[in-house]
Amino acid sequence: MTASMIKRSVPYYSQWESPGLVPEFITGARPASTDPLWQKSGASSPQEYAFWAPRMCGVACTRMALDYWGLPVPPSVPLVGELQDAGAYVRDGDQVKGLIYQPFAEFVQARWGLYACAKRELPAGEIRTEITRGRLAMVSVHKTVRTPDHAPPSRGGHLVLVVGADDDGVLLHNPSGLPGRSQEFAPLSWTALDRFYAGRGVVLGDST
Repeated sequence: MTASMIKRSVPYYSQWESPGLVPEFITGARPASTDPLWQKSGASSPQEYAFWAPRMCGVACTRMALDYWGLPVPPSVPLVGELQDAGAYVRDGDQVKGLIYQPFAEFVQARWGLYACAKRELPAGEIRTEITRGRLAMVSVHKTVRTPDHAPPSRGGHLVLVVGADDDGVLLHNPSGLPGRSQEFAPLSWTALDRFYAGRGVVLGDST
């Protein structure tokens, strides 16, 4: 981190209720249904929680942003329900399409009065500009960004929140990051980001 780093003091939320157990959840060593804190999610059962937890990266990013701007933070699974009603998640049996950016952005604006702009194209340089303006960027990266030394098989598919930026790179809050390594304020160089980043996302701000 350099002296020129712009770092926003954003609280961290994992997409699982027990951030310390993320390594076990993502490897399958421990079923999400056994998360001792599952009830905090607002789910009606451990099974409902286990279905949604791996799919709630965008929900976790949203909750971080709400907390940062001093707004009430709803439990994760009820928030998923609201986002389904808004068309930002579409469930068909065990398949889920989402997070769908445009209905998500419209929902965020209507629900909380925040600035939210869906970006089909969000160049890396623009991310830094938005952070400088006081905004946050929810961006699509490959889920293996939690271990950035390894080359990803593709780009995109997982949402993280950019909470800082400078000439060297970004700081990420990763909802499925590894505790003590890549969950909070995880540094990533611009070169490394390029390997994981799909070039799209949603910019969030505290007003329209």
